[in-house]
Amino acid sequence: MAHSPLEQFVIKPIIPLQVAGYDLSFTQSALWMMIGVLATTALMVMGVRNKQLVPGRLQNIPEMLYEFVAGVVNDNLHEEGKKYFPFVFSLFMLVLMGNLLGLVPYSFTYTSHIIVTGALALLVFFMTTLIGIARHGLHFFSIFLPPGLPWVMALLIVPIEIISYLSRPLSLSVRLFANMTAGHTMLKVFAGFSVSLIGISFGAVLGILPVIVNMALLGLETMIAFIQAYVFAILTCIYIKSVIELH
Repeated sequence: MAHSPLEQFVIKPIIPLQVAGYDLSFTQSALWMMIGVLATTALMVMGVRNKQLVPGRLQNIPEMLYEFVAGVVNDNLHEEGKKYFPFVFSLFMLVLMGNLLGLVPYSFTYTSHIIVTGALALLVFFMTTLIGIARHGLHFFSIFLPPGLPWVMALLIVPIEIISYLSRPLSLSVRLFANMTAGHTMLKVFAGFSVSLIGISFGAVLGILPVIVNMALLGLETMIAFIQAYVFAILTCIYIKSVIELH
């Protein structure tokens, strides 16, 4: 297990704590989630602390992130999106920080665990459902019965729509978890190739090839980190839109 590519995903307690038979230990996963929140807060606060008409590099980062997410929300929810922007932006930054911090050596990728991505997906699911019920009352449940559908077909379509709706948290969480786990496992495997080649003849020369591949994979994983945060945010917007417009 010491040299397994999957070792990086093992949750280890930093401060062991048992309460009434439950393990409430403070783990490295919790630590890196805190770091993610603190890093996001610091980035936003420091970026806009000395606002300038012509933004500098530090101010550019939070402004670009803000405008990017605002564009996603506006394109999908239009004027309705203003009230949901803080929620979508918070989710985007939490996922993005988890993905990016996981690329730092000796860090921990909390978005590579289904318990984390599942919790975020359930939060989105329950919030969107509550929005729909609060907005439409019992009429919300008409989302499972497409308009104009013959009643004969309802016995088939309604169960399919219900299963599709209930599967949203699963698809939302597994997509992020699977991409982060697969990507980091691949990086670990290729990094191991670089180390193992050093000990053989011409290892220093041959070891350059995996290093180049690792650099390319690291660039790819950085891009995927942004893409997965974007996908999480846009699907959240789509789910909110579906319960607002009931389609």
